[in-house]
Amino acid sequence: MTTASTDPLALEHLLDPEVLDDPYPFYRRLREADPVHRDAVDGWVLTRHADVVAALREPRMSAERANLTTDWLPESLQATLAPAVRAFMRQILFLDPPDHTRLRGLVSRAFTPRAVEAMRARIQAAVNEMLDPLEGAAQADIIRDLAFPLPVRVIADMLGIPMADQGQFTQWTFDLGALIGGGDLPFERMVSALQGVTALMDYFRQAMAEHRAHPRDDLLQALIAAEDRGDVLDEDELLGNCMLLLAAGHGTTTHLIGNGMLALLRHPEQMRRLRDDPSLAVSAVVEFLRYDGPVQMTSRLANADLELGGRRIATGENVVMLLGAANRDPEQFPDPDRLDLTRAENRHVAFGHGIHYCLGAPLAYLEGQIAIPTLLRRFPALRLASDPPVRGPGTVFRGLHALPVALR
Repeated sequence: MTTASTDPLALEHLLDPEVLDDPYPFYRRLREADPVHRDAVDGWVLTRHADVVAALREPRMSAERANLTTDWLPESLQATLAPAVRAFMRQILFLDPPDHTRLRGLVSRAFTPRAVEAMRARIQAAVNEMLDPLEGAAQADIIRDLAFPLPVRVIADMLGIPMADQGQFTQWTFDLGALIGGGDLPFERMVSALQGVTALMDYFRQAMAEHRAHPRDDLLQALIAAEDRGDVLDEDELLGNCMLLLAAGHGTTTHLIGNGMLALLRHPEQMRRLRDDPSLAVSAVVEFLRYDGPVQMTSRLANADLELGGRRIATGENVVMLLGAANRDPEQFPDPDRLDLTRAENRHVAFGHGIHYCLGAPLAYLEGQIAIPTLLRRFPALRLASDPPVRGPGTVFRGLHALPVALR
């Protein structure tokens, strides 16, 4: 449904069907007309690469902007769902130093270059296993058959979740994504999302008990060990950040693979280059993230008066950073609307910047670098099917629900 705003630059227009399908012309109009725009609803809106980077590095900009409360819940649901809200608010995504520093330092141990590289063989094996049933098939859905199941397999494996339980994570991932993605969810959807998060927390509590009884060598065990020391991680922080690892590690990688494959399918000459030269995989994934990234925006609250892009931001004001717009800024990226798998100096902000730079970015990069070239190698006749791609409705996360393709 098209919005009713009379301001042609209002962020409400991101919900217009044609803008949901392709927001980049709207971003360009906004950046050219008013790059530090005062939106009547959302506060200040930044679209230039330099301004977005400056805001993400600015210590006077607070990440503690989540305003999820339980005041709106009926009294009968308060006691049941309040723990989910409390844990949700303790994710590093919504914390400033020193809490952010302490928690990130702990969780980041699982995402060192060495730790991520050690997963290469397992990721490749998982990709092969998912593609094997497609041999001989005429069609497939890249989201259903690869982009969605792969990252949940990887992150669940890191957390020590048994293969038999990983199917349960599907709806929980949607619930978490709905909450993290923000926006005005209908009452019923907000309640169902919190109920899903509550069920996930119960699952993690049971998994924690099993890990304490039978210690294992996985990420969940490392987090439990920190909690048991008493001065590093409490239960809300443990549960909240396990949820974040699942939701962020899954959704962003799914969208990276889906958006990247759609870009290739619409640019056959670039797809041929990558298929013929798999060594381009590293720069290709970087370009996919710049060209059509999985996270389109983030926000901060000013905790002091400051200046951004020549405009005065007052204490308490909200600042929205359009990451997708910054990644198409011609001041930073020559010919920014062109997909170029060999693009040099590709300093995109698809995974943020500064102290809140995406913790799981190295893992997402590796999954994309393995999944996409493997798909192209095994199905050289790959092309778009007659059924169109189905894009998700979100404005924060940008991804596909379905990407039908012909395999031969």
